[in-house]
Amino acid sequence: MLKVGICGGSGYTGSELVRILLSHPGVRITVITSERSRGRRVSSLFPHLEGLTGLSYESLIPGKIIKKADFFFMALPHAASQEAVSFFYKSGKHVCDLSADYRLKDPRVYETWYGVRHEHRTVLKRSVYGLPEVYRSRIRRARLVANPGCFPTGAILGIYPLAKKGLVDPDSFVVDSKSGTSGAGRKADTSLSFCEVNESFRAYAIATHRHTPEIEQEVSRVAGRPVRVDFTPHLLPVNRGILTTIYSRLTGKYTTEELLILYRKTFGKEPFVRVLDEGRFPDIRNVRGSNFCDVGLKVNERTGTVIVVTAIDNLVKGASGQAVQNMNIMMGFEETSGLNHTPALP
Repeated sequence: MLKVGICGGSGYTGSELVRILLSHPGVRITVITSERSRGRRVSSLFPHLEGLTGLSYESLIPGKIIKKADFFFMALPHAASQEAVSFFYKSGKHVCDLSADYRLKDPRVYETWYGVRHEHRTVLKRSVYGLPEVYRSRIRRARLVANPGCFPTGAILGIYPLAKKGLVDPDSFVVDSKSGTSGAGRKADTSLSFCEVNESFRAYAIATHRHTPEIEQEVSRVAGRPVRVDFTPHLLPVNRGILTTIYSRLTGKYTTEELLILYRKTFGKEPFVRVLDEGRFPDIRNVRGSNFCDVGLKVNERTGTVIVVTAIDNLVKGASGQAVQNMNIMMGFEETSGLNHTPALP
């Protein structure tokens, strides 16, 4: 039985990690940390976990908790993971970091977009970007995985087959994403209050969102050349889900059917990517509570453009579910262990 620690367990991603791991047959959660909730029972903060765990939150003191677990999930805010991740990694532990601290391979890019110096560049070089559909073999050999961001997950999976085959102009990507409010975290913020979000729909962080360089980094790797994207996120008045629509100019004449064949070939053996039939498109309600990424597409033959649509649950495939998927690969479990959740309707 693998002993697992969750550092930063009082947020939405932390609570989702607890929910998912409680049903994992090969895992036992042995420590959960939270500075603002230390001493409180986990179920007192998240009543839906009542009777499922008796653990209480502890302070994150790496030297004190290191012997309590063999695998650590880091669900801390950006810039707060650097030190603890480095400590656990150098101590021989396996780590999956859900923050952005180890995703961007160029520390200068990280420092530009996050405004914080990266103090652990040697460890950064050892991190593996945790998108299983692209880097499964590298994840299998890794001890430190940087879990992808929620927006990049939907965007990269939508772009990957096209960029890999060179079927689109890499300078033409436009990524338009809509996210539920849980993507902003579990915090007090007037702009996220019910009256501000309900019956509202707005764009934010236009041309400045911090997930932009992450999308560009990974698409550039696949395309084999530097790529820039126009990325615009929007806030939906819903709790969960990200719907991403990607536009790009095709380099040749292709039909919708031909590109769907490519996507089915690319993702056909992937347990958590569902390519929809022609004429069907993803809906966030159909992936809620699951680790699925649904993909649909349409070629606009009039303009020579392909439109790809993806849908994920931002807290599952966009965060905690993908982190557990990475843990499964790293530790030799069945990749779907603990993740066979049927999407919840309505």
